[in-house]
Amino acid sequence: MVRAAVRLLDRVPVKAQSKEAMPPHLVIGRRGEEDAYFYLRQKGYVIVARNYRTARHRGEIDLIGWNKDVLCFIEVKTRTTRDVKPAEAAVDRKKRHDLRVVTGDYLRTLPRRQYPEPPAWRFDVITVHYDREGQQDLRSVHPTFELFQNVALSS
Repeated sequence: MVRAAVRLLDRVPVKAQSKEAMPPHLVIGRRGEEDAYFYLRQKGYVIVARNYRTARHRGEIDLIGWNKDVLCFIEVKTRTTRDVKPAEAAVDRKKRHDLRVVTGDYLRTLPRRQYPEPPAWRFDVITVHYDREGQQDLRSVHPTFELFQNVALSS
């Protein structure tokens, strides 16, 4: 029921595009982010933001959530094949820089009353693989996940 509600809410954005109008890699990426969201919730994460952007800087953080007492900034990488470079390797120097900047922006938005000092935080990368094994329809493929916690954002 929650999954259906989240999918419905994801269709509401002002700049909504039908899946037919979206390039296939964006459709797959959205599905990966959605599946990662539910996977992380099952692992105990409390997700507080999805697709966080700031007007001040470029970049986007796919998911932001709490894992116990640690605030996690999570990059989701989705792949339909393992033949290219690993998904976690796609977080290159520019992407790490953009994530550092947007992470700083997010931390500055936290209420000072509740967080006089920034909370403990880390950067995680989750890879979502859809191994099609000859299947054309991605909806019938179950994803596999690999979670990398506390990934370094330094160049």
